[in-house]
Order: sequence, then C-alpha cells, then structure tokens
Amino acid sequence: MPLNLRSNRFVGQPASAAVDGALSPPQQAHLLQLHRAIREAIHPARPGWYEEFYATVMNTTMREYEAEVAGYKRKLFSRLDGNVKTVLELGVGTGPNLAYYGGRTSITNVIGVDPNEKMARYAKEAAVAAGFSPEQFKFVHAVGEGLPLPSGSVDAVIGTLVLCSVFDVSSTLKEVQRVLRPGGMFLFVEHVAAPEGDSLRFWQKLLDPLQQLVADGCHLQRDTLSLIEAAQFASVNAERVNVNGISLIAPHVVGSACVS
Repeated sequence: MPLNLRSNRFVGQPASAAVDGALSPPQQAHLLQLHRAIREAIHPARPGWYEEFYATVMNTTMREYEAEVAGYKRKLFSRLDGNVKTVLELGVGTGPNLAYYGGRTSITNVIGVDPNEKMARYAKEAAVAAGFSPEQFKFVHAVGEGLPLPSGSVDAVIGTLVLCSVFDVSSTLKEVQRVLRPGGMFLFVEHVAAPEGDSLRFWQKLLDPLQQLVADGCHLQRDTLSLIEAAQFASVNAERVNVNGISLIAPHVVGSACVS
C-alpha cells in the first residue's frame, strides 16, 4: 500500500487501534512496521556519521540560544503542575528541556521522540542529569506525523524548535491532539517567519533552501502559530517574541494549546 503522508486516517488510526490493548502480537508487529514505514518515508535514514555529527553539533552549539530562551522556557514549563505525570517531548534532540521539569516529583514518565537515533545518548544523559532515572525516560525513534503511542496516553506534549522541521505540521498537530489525554496541553517554543515586508523576511526567503539542507529540514518561513490556531485545539494562548542574538530565527512564538 503506498503511503499517503497527508492522510490523517493513515497517520492516526494505526496507533489509536492499540488503545484498548486489543491487538494480537501479529497486529502489534504490523503496527510497528507501519510506524517504521512512516518514519522512513518522512525522514529517510541518513548515513550514521551524518546523524552522529548533527547530534554532536546540536549538543555543543546551541548553548547561546538556550541561554537566550531560558526565561521563556522557565515560565512556560512552570505550567507542568502536579496533575502532569507523563510527558512526551516531540523532537527531544539532545534533551535541553529536561532540566526545566526534572525536579517535579509528579512527572514519573518522559517519552522523548526524535527521528535521529543518534540523539538518544545525549538525551538519556540529559535525563539523568535532570534527575530522571533510566526507567523514567524512554527514547523513541519516530516522527511526529506517526507517533507509536496509544491515544490519550500523555498529560503534556512539549515541542521546541520542532514544527519548523517536521514534514507535515498539520498531521503532526493531529497526532499531538490524539495522544493527549482530555484536558492535556501542548507547550511550544518555535521560531517563525518574520512579518511580510520586514527585511528579515527577505533574508529568510533567500536562505530557506540552504537552511533546509544544512539544518535537517528546518524551514525559516513557516507561520507556525497560524497552523496551531487552525488545528482546532480547545484553546490556544501564545505570544510573539524576538529572541536576541540569533537574528535569522529571532521571531518566535511561545505558548500553549489545550485539548478538551
């Protein structure tokens, strides 16, 4: 069967079918094959040296950026209150967000999803440094468009600098909504396109193809907030901010979206 990557039916149903634990072992194996097919179609495996290089670069070159956004993240992640026990990190990367909520005793289960399997070592180290035991943090090799998780299985989803890079933002957001429990929330920090007419928008447009090539599919011109607002969350609360010291991706949106 050819993959229709823009079909919500294809992306959502296989995982949701497992909610009640009604799948037989052969069906579970088929489910895993489907999610592997989604991952490989959307994010084909790169050479191992490239994925290791990219993971190392992300682990060593993002410190200035993380320092600039620390205040926004600290405020945003303070919303992870005592009702939040299971967290899904979408595009967990090397795990820079884990330190912000590692000290919260209510959070007992963190699932870090990333299409680059070489991020696992760094993410696991960050989880331990944040205070999570190896049993509390699980790295899952997957993409946002096809999350191998049951529907309604997590209390919060976190996504920072990830919707710029996913193949299909709308399908990813549908998956976020699917895996969230009723009343669950999606917390996001994303760089976005500068306003039309702004000189920065000209440079973003000019350099977008190069950015996608060297930054693993990252887009400079996405109007991510509009896509989140159009995704039919029960509520969306966000602000537009400019992050200092990173001119090309300075425009950001920071906020939350909740499901009913």
